[in-house]
Amino acid sequence: MNQYRVLLAVCFAALSLTASAATMVCPDLSVAAQVNACPMEEELKFTYNGFCSDSAKAYAKETDSCIRYEDYKAMKNVALWESKDGEFSGYVSCDLPVSKVQALKSTGMKVEKQGKLTKVMCSYPQGVTFTYRTKANCSVDNAKAICD
Repeated sequence: MNQYRVLLAVCFAALSLTASAATMVCPDLSVAAQVNACPMEEELKFTYNGFCSDSAKAYAKETDSCIRYEDYKAMKNVALWESKDGEFSGYVSCDLPVSKVQALKSTGMKVEKQGKLTKVMCSYPQGVTFTYRTKANCSVDNAKAICD
């Protein structure tokens, strides 16, 4: 009976070790991959006309991106990318060639709390951001995020 208690204590100790803090680093974009296709020009024009002709948006003053088609296209001409392990993701402009995206190096990391969700955000040049989402508490220490 005493052996079972020892075994149980060892199991609980092992579980507590697996629940310990995890260290996150910004992903290497050289091995990141584009997840979905970029929208076609016809699709962008179609959604621009639908989105910007919605009277409810005009009355709510939510038409900033509708002033010019180029503004709308800059906002919507994006594709989802993921880090190699799938932990980080971000929307990247389709105007950026794949080779340029994969050559980007991280310029910073920050943590943002949004309700119960914690976002670990890695910044790259060209306005690219890859984000890791978790319910754990995280903090940035020396370009690494510590999440418990």
